[in-house]
Amino acid sequence: MLVLLCAATAIALPAQTFTVLVSFDGTNGSVSYAPLVQGTDGNLYGTTSQGGSNSCLPFSGCGTIFRITPAGVLTTIFSLAELGGYNPYAGVDLATNGAFYGTAWLGGANGDGVVFKIKPTGSFTTMHSFDSNDGTGPYYGLVQATDGSFYGTTYYGGATGYGTVFKMTPAGTLTTLHIFTSSDGAHPDSVLSQGADGDFYGITWNGGNFSLGTVFKITPGGILTPLHSFDSTDGFNPIGHLALSTDGSFYGTTNGGGSNGAGTVFRITPSGTLKTLYGFCAQENCADGSSPTGGLIHATDGNFYGTTQAGGSNGQGTIFQITPMGKLTMLHSFTGKDGSAPYAGLVQMTNGDFYGTAPVGGANGDGTVFRLSVGLGPFVKALPTSGKIGSAVKILGTNLTGATSVTFNGTPVSSFTVNATGSAISTTVPTGATTGTVHVVTPSGTLSSNVVFRVR
Repeated sequence: MLVLLCAATAIALPAQTFTVLVSFDGTNGSVSYAPLVQGTDGNLYGTTSQGGSNSCLPFSGCGTIFRITPAGVLTTIFSLAELGGYNPYAGVDLATNGAFYGTAWLGGANGDGVVFKIKPTGSFTTMHSFDSNDGTGPYYGLVQATDGSFYGTTYYGGATGYGTVFKMTPAGTLTTLHIFTSSDGAHPDSVLSQGADGDFYGITWNGGNFSLGTVFKITPGGILTPLHSFDSTDGFNPIGHLALSTDGSFYGTTNGGGSNGAGTVFRITPSGTLKTLYGFCAQENCADGSSPTGGLIHATDGNFYGTTQAGGSNGQGTIFQITPMGKLTMLHSFTGKDGSAPYAGLVQMTNGDFYGTAPVGGANGDGTVFRLSVGLGPFVKALPTSGKIGSAVKILGTNLTGATSVTFNGTPVSSFTVNATGSAISTTVPTGATTGTVHVVTPSGTLSSNVVFRVR
């Protein structure tokens, strides 16, 4: 009956196209656990935790940082080495200066992992080496906040060993904001999400009232508030990115527990009110999948998209869509040949398509990069997503060449510049602008931002 119920509630969506863009082969990387990020040049950037040209025992290479075009041409821009940091499990974050900032799980001066900066040209700089006192094992990546600094977490380390939250300036000065004690959470395992209130929201794999994981809030100054402790009935071991919705709530996933035992999708308000929206099946080949790990993204159609590491019609994991009310639609079941066990979440590129990685499977067994199109149109997104009047902003998009107008919630900018690849616009927040949607008028039509730009 459980299998029939899952099959009935997970309906395949028509008019979708799934494409394998790259099968990793070890030399160009292997085992990607990281989500991709769009750069100002219109390409996508990501990491692999193994492979590449530098040897790291017992791993098959120290890992790579790569660039891939929307059509699937992959270039390794850097192979990591032990001293500079290796085994990056997280992706990279595009900063307002056009460079990418990321973390590596191991290596560095003390062997406890690093924060690094890399330019699109491949110029690599180790920004900080962790030393266990300020954290060990930065498992997830960074987010650049509205104050220009980067915020992130370490899975282990700190005085208790349960992990930390830290802040790092673009110049590399790192400050530990919080050390977890287990009662307030243990082993943070998500990229932090900055809410509309300016605070950061994240999750921990363990700890809390039942030692099954938490959702927490932390201010830029380091004041942490536990918002929810999971108790298995509402899921356990939350993992992956918390997606901020237009109503100010966050949507996320747990790896296990819930009504069917194989993980959940939940919504939580900034004040800590949690509602379970969906429970994944526990059967191996349940159509909707099981054990989500990558979290969710909020797409331009108003729905959320994510992946499961297991389940689906082939037992290799799935890609799914879920509405804000909790109706789930299965979009793709992995076969192994097109990838298996997708660990990271998806990214929606400004061409409207979704891109992601699978750590194993593919032609060589080293994982894949894939694209999924469900017919959503192009859009634009601002970098950063908030700023003061007169502050610099880049607007990422696709085919922006020939743009004739840029407005912030209806207020036009006086001047703007489109880059050579037609993939980014440089401008400033115009006088009189208010919080709202960014619009760009191009020869092919008007493109709108999915996320409102907040004028501070």
